[in-house]
Order: sequence, then structure tokens, then C-alpha cells
Amino acid sequence: MAQRKLRFALFGNVYQAKKSVSIQKILSFLSEHKADVYIEKEFFEFLTQGQHLDVTATHIFEGHDFEADFVISMGGDGTLLKAAHYVGAKNIPIMGVNMGRLGFLADVGPKDIERSLEALFAGNYKLEDHAVIQVEAEERGERREKHVFQTCPCALNDIAVLKRDNASMISIRTNVNGEYLVTYQADGLIVSTPTGSTAYSLSNGGPIMVPESDVICLTPVAPHSLNIRPIVIRDDAVITLTVESRSHNFLIAIDGRSEKCEEGTRLTIRKAPYSIKIVKRSGQTYFSTLREKMTWGLDNRS
Repeated sequence: MAQRKLRFALFGNVYQAKKSVSIQKILSFLSEHKADVYIEKEFFEFLTQGQHLDVTATHIFEGHDFEADFVISMGGDGTLLKAAHYVGAKNIPIMGVNMGRLGFLADVGPKDIERSLEALFAGNYKLEDHAVIQVEAEERGERREKHVFQTCPCALNDIAVLKRDNASMISIRTNVNGEYLVTYQADGLIVSTPTGSTAYSLSNGGPIMVPESDVICLTPVAPHSLNIRPIVIRDDAVITLTVESRSHNFLIAIDGRSEKCEEGTRLTIRKAPYSIKIVKRSGQTYFSTLREKMTWGLDNRS
């Protein structure tokens, strides 16, 4: 019986003109293996019009309008977050090819592209489940009304509540499962998944959390009190935040996609009903990635 063609949906960074060699390597490999190739419209236009590459695609798609066996993200971690946003609950595994700098999520280097793709076709890989969190917002008034987010209210990395521009610090009253925790007086608060623990949360002193550890971290941004520290809680908890600000508004950033909310808006953050699957090569471990990407154990003394 003939083997079914594999379908690949491609997302890419449209600001990395010097990485066309790696992109061509991926396209050539998929063509040689007679795979169906679906390319996100903005990325396709970048390749054909911006880079003048001869690209053959089975289909050009926009947004969520695609189905595939695998998604390939070509860029850095930001590109993979974008791909994850559009994958959503489709349950399609994502392979991240690193064409940026650190590439913690997008961890397939240019030298490993062909070997990693061969492993996909051979079934020699593993899938890592990454939890997603979601936020709902209710604006205060005589009758509370749901805030309609301009973008997807779900995050693979983190949801951050932040002060706007040069405004004074904000007050963030925080409840966990209905029980009062603390009121943060700070520049903001980051609610992070294990995936996002090596991102914005880490730069603010948050802990590294291993994927699939079923926890969430609350990390304050520049807290007014030095005795306020990050706290790790179970990921089945429901977190409720109410924000007060002298400027009467604040920002909420969902995996870096930010928009304005009015003071008094009540935010409810909980685990989403789906996860994102990341493709990992057999033999690759989280701790080896930590050592490689974050130079753990490297002695920089001369």
C-alpha cells in the first residue's frame, strides 16, 4: 500500500534575509520527499517577492486556515510563538528551526536541518507537551462586560500585566482559587508557564521550570517591596487579578502581543484546554538544552 504524503505547514521570520540558504535547504528536502507544502502567505510573499526565490507550494494559507501533519517554524523563538498561536488546538506538532540568536524553543540549528527532517520522515522523534494558559477579562461598570481581545487570549510563554509607558507603578490585587494572595505594588506581574520560565520571567528573577511539570509561576516586575518574590503554584489553579493605576489603564501582553485595558478590569487566568506539541529529536533532553543555550557550568574565568 502506498504511503500517504506528509503535509507540512511553514511559518517563517520575514526579517531574516540572510537565512535563505537554510530555507532553500528545507524546501528542497521536502520537495525531494514529495511532501505537500503549505506556506503562510506573508512568509511566501517574503520568499518570492523579497528574496526572489523560486518557491513551489501546494497551498498558500492565511491565519488558522490550514491543516498539516507537522508545522515547521523557521526563525527564532518569536516565530515559533507565532506558529503556536495559529496552531492553537489543532494538535499539530511544531519543529522549530533556529535562524535567530538563542533559540531555546526553536532548537534545530542550520547544521541539523536535514538530519532532523529525516528523523521526522522515519518517525524517529518524540513529542513534548507544553502547557498553554488563557485569560478572560471583565471590564467594571454597573454591569460587568467581557473585554474582547484583539488577538488570541492564549499564551504558550506568558501573560504579563504591565504599567503603560512612564506611568507610576500599578497595584495588582491577586487571588488564587478565590483566596487572597497579595497586592503587588510593581511595574507589572508575569504569569508564566514552564515554557516561558526561560523568557521574560527569568529576566525578572523567576525560576526555571521544567516542561510538563504542571506548574505556573507568578513573577513580579520591579516590585516596590524587596520581600516580594516569585511564587510557583499548581497549573490547575485559577488566578484572578484586579489592577489599579494612576493613569487609569494598563497593558496586558499575551506572548508579547500587547493591548490596553482599563483600570478595574478583572483578569482571570487559567490553564487552556489544549497543549502545544514540540518536536524533539531522539536523545535530546531539556537539561542538555539548558547547558548548551544558557552555558550552564561554563567557567568564564581566564
